[in-house]
Amino acid sequence: MIPRLLLAHSSDLPRSRVVGTLSVDPADAARFASLPLDLDAEELLEVVEGFVQRGVSIESIYVDLLAPSARRLGQHWEEDECDFLDVTMGLWRLQEVMRQVALRYPSDVFDGNHTRTALFSPLPGDRHALGTLMIEEVFARSGWQTEALIEPKRKELLQIIAERHFDVIGLTVSCDCTNATLADLICAIRSVSRAPGVQVFIGGRMVNANPGIVDEVGADGTAPDARSALVLAERLVAKKRAGSVRFDLPLG
Repeated sequence: MIPRLLLAHSSDLPRSRVVGTLSVDPADAARFASLPLDLDAEELLEVVEGFVQRGVSIESIYVDLLAPSARRLGQHWEEDECDFLDVTMGLWRLQEVMRQVALRYPSDVFDGNHTRTALFSPLPGDRHALGTLMIEEVFARSGWQTEALIEPKRKELLQIIAERHFDVIGLTVSCDCTNATLADLICAIRSVSRAPGVQVFIGGRMVNANPGIVDEVGADGTAPDARSALVLAERLVAKKRAGSVRFDLPLG
């Protein structure tokens, strides 16, 4: 588990309270997309710092710059334009950049009551963690109490959900798996959860390619990116206090 306190204890980096409001221009995002194949993490961070200094919000850095770059790296591999090692190194560099940005630009938002809680995890067996860490960071920056699992075993995931209260469970599904496997996991999550009416979201490459899978496996929703997932989660958590609810949005 990656606790948010790890960020608080990393005091060796300069920190800034720069609060940008601009979004990454799509043309800039397109030019950045393949850079992780050629630049090291420090060089990529310098490029990202340039966006931040121009007033781009940290949320936009995650959602509009780093996430599309990760998807583009996957496309390079699918189209046989580079090998698996190149893609793996590129994704690692993006993950390191995201970590450094989180450390240098911590959020001012803090919900002292911790009224909204979320756990994010890749599907057990899925080794891709970037999407999980990214969505967890977006939620945390909006005041949620969040935690993330990296390469969890099914037993570990279910044990944590059984022991602790989470309003939202987010599963990222990047590898291919059967609907039956995913449906069985979601059913198990609901059966052990300490939170009545826990909301289970699914996302990732496999879900984006077939949003209809949400209904097929019994999930509560999906969204194409972390920003949309946050909007959906906040609506669902607010609604569930009025009773059991199923809330579908055309976000997938």
